[in-house]
Amino acid sequence: MARRPIIDRTIKALRDKIAGFHAAGETIALVPTMGALHAGHMAIVRRARRRADRVIVSIFVNPAQFAPHEDFASYPRNFDADVAALAGEIDLIWAPSREVVYPEGFATTVVVKGPAVADLEDRFRPQFFGGVATVVTKLFTQCGPDFALFGEKDYQQLKTVTRMAADLDLAVKVIGVPTVREKDGLALSSRNVYLSPSERAAAPALFRTLRASAARIAAGEAIVRVMSEGVIAIEEAGFAIDYFEARHAETLARVEHLHQGPIRLLAAARLGSTRLIDNMPV
Repeated sequence: MARRPIIDRTIKALRDKIAGFHAAGETIALVPTMGALHAGHMAIVRRARRRADRVIVSIFVNPAQFAPHEDFASYPRNFDADVAALAGEIDLIWAPSREVVYPEGFATTVVVKGPAVADLEDRFRPQFFGGVATVVTKLFTQCGPDFALFGEKDYQQLKTVTRMAADLDLAVKVIGVPTVREKDGLALSSRNVYLSPSERAAAPALFRTLRASAARIAAGEAIVRVMSEGVIAIEEAGFAIDYFEARHAETLARVEHLHQGPIRLLAAARLGSTRLIDNMPV
């Protein structure tokens, strides 16, 4: 039977374990999550195991990154299943309560710019990256990792955290892990459970359009034309588009020509009540 990971819920217990890891000269990789783990998370965990001696997975649904109208209360949660999935895979689960992360009187937040204000996710979720940056900074200082691994599906988040860690001289290397997909190309996400059967059947059109658009741009077609035709294809598949953009892969600045790259295509669109995001390198 796979070994159940240690579960810590207090700062003192967590730091006692980390002090032991450091005293033994062991490196630490952190995989921050909000739980509801799927194969995409587990791919990140496996990459973390190859990178470091010890692996910590944090499970915390962060209220600071949800707006009042968003799905904080209904966000998928299944802690027992998450623990079972991680058995034999990691060393420690950091599962603090809201009161531990944001105790009474909490009054400090991290303000991020650069990739966080690229007029992408921030246009539709203006509170999101401030909430992410604050909780991730706390996770980094709590867990003291040498490495922190994030999925590339949340690409603007990855670039925001990478920039923040560099700007604040945090002693952690942020690593992006390629998106894990279903056989039909749909990016794995905890929110995919919200899709109805008909919506699930339509959902891979987002990936197909990203892939086809990236190939056309790489072949030298005009970015403006490719992206405008991509919008039409996505809408014809039944999506309501929030954005479909070609951006510089590191800064997320707008680009108009292939030579301004490297380029990343980023998309967010809704099927019914479910919002899907995805991206693709050119």
